[in-house]
Amino acid sequence: MMNGAEAMVKCLEAEGITQVFGYPGVAIAPFYEGLYHSGIQHILVRQEQNAGHAASGYARLSRKPAVCVVTSGPGATNLITALATAYADSIPIVAISGQVSSELLGRDVFQEADMRGATESFVKHSYLVKDPDDLPRVFKEAFYIASTGRKGPVLIDVPIDVQNRELTKPFAYPESVTMRGYKPEIRVNMGQIHKVVAALNQSRKPLICAGGGVILGDGEEMLRAFCEKFSIPLVHTMMGMGVLPKKHPLYFGMLGNNGKPYANKAVRRADLLLVVGARLADRAIPKPENLAQRVAVIHIDIDTAEIGKNMGPTIPLVGDVKDIFGALMAEPIEPAAQSWIDELEEVKRNTLDGRVFSDRFVNPNTLVQKLSEKMADDAVYVADVGQNQLWSADNYVMKSGRFLTTGGMGTMGYSIPAAMGAKLFAPERQTVAVCGDGSFQMSMNELATLRVNDIPVKILVVRNRYLGLVREYQYNTYDAHYEGVQLYDWPRYDKLAEAYDMPFFACAHTDELDATLDAFLACPDACLMVCEVDSEDRVK
Repeated sequence: MMNGAEAMVKCLEAEGITQVFGYPGVAIAPFYEGLYHSGIQHILVRQEQNAGHAASGYARLSRKPAVCVVTSGPGATNLITALATAYADSIPIVAISGQVSSELLGRDVFQEADMRGATESFVKHSYLVKDPDDLPRVFKEAFYIASTGRKGPVLIDVPIDVQNRELTKPFAYPESVTMRGYKPEIRVNMGQIHKVVAALNQSRKPLICAGGGVILGDGEEMLRAFCEKFSIPLVHTMMGMGVLPKKHPLYFGMLGNNGKPYANKAVRRADLLLVVGARLADRAIPKPENLAQRVAVIHIDIDTAEIGKNMGPTIPLVGDVKDIFGALMAEPIEPAAQSWIDELEEVKRNTLDGRVFSDRFVNPNTLVQKLSEKMADDAVYVADVGQNQLWSADNYVMKSGRFLTTGGMGTMGYSIPAAMGAKLFAPERQTVAVCGDGSFQMSMNELATLRVNDIPVKILVVRNRYLGLVREYQYNTYDAHYEGVQLYDWPRYDKLAEAYDMPFFACAHTDELDATLDAFLACPDACLMVCEVDSEDRVK
């Protein structure tokens, strides 16, 4: 008879898991013994938070749950930020944590942490397994919960004695899941569909606002076909980047505080807003209650809790994005007038970018534009958090690739491990992590992981020697009283690259950008590039 740890590995194999990201410890050691005898590849990260971010990148490319593994106590608590990040962005992750022996729970023994309590706000569901015979059911349910409805992380906490105890029944992985109180299968409500159709046919200026839920629901192609069939223009949130290519005639940019001004003007001019897979938080619509008073709103989401959270809808519609737009495609909807598209094109042409960037170093807008234009059509661009994220979202040239970032939680240090996970799932796709010198230093220890596992992720550091976005806030809010934001001249990036046997590229002026980017992108190995930008350059 197999023990609990062996059963855990069998469960992962039954789910088709081939790679896991983790950091071992004594409380999870039995599971690692089971991994040793399996065909599942373990990727040893250098800090537990990065195991979660790597699983996030893997899950976003695979569109299926990915797995991270940690030990008890500080190993598990280090993972919490990654779980919160995945929860905010609705990323399906199954996180396995080791736990102290069952009879010691609640006694504050060495490396005990109540992970169910600590993660209650940041996971869709959590388990503390007390019987090894429950493991097949728990794992089946965990993968099901993570990947259905509004996707998200699920935690499985397994005490070491449960891992070591033998099952009393033959191992059998369930073929299906039946859970009381969790029924995410939502049929399209045709009554609501007909209300949407009526609203669209009454509208003269309809506009779609696409969020990350469209991509998570694998709905880009269906929504694109809907836009094209009925000539409805589209804007998107930061997490909705990629629903339409940038050069598509119906594409009108990213809205929000850090989006395109013409996208925000499009929202203000519309008479009907179809919000799809977006919660429209403060970054996208600073005062959604004001907008809702002027514009009819159709809010489409798979999660009933998201509908109306920030802006009351005129028509709520719950369901899977592919099912909903599949149904709408068959309805008698009148295409939007060409005059509406022409009006938005005119707004776009007449909206000037008044920002001025220093000519002493590299222009960050030009950097992102040239980088994304030169990248392969299906490449993966992973933006970190800070000014680099906003420059990236504002200037990224979307083709047929993927743009990954963390929008809901805004977690610095995300890009390198997430790019690592994405590259492991799709090794044939060019993958570039773009980060600031602040966020780079939060996960630069993963350069070792890249080298040991021969993962050819390209890392581009936008360097201004400051925590740029906080510095900008202090400039605007506190009369340039800069405190705690200067990073100075370290690390020595050339020496750091040398330490990890990585090719190094540097660019100090926009005139050098083309040649340096060409060499950087042509490098077949994991490599590091630093672009100097002026610390005075601001996002807006």
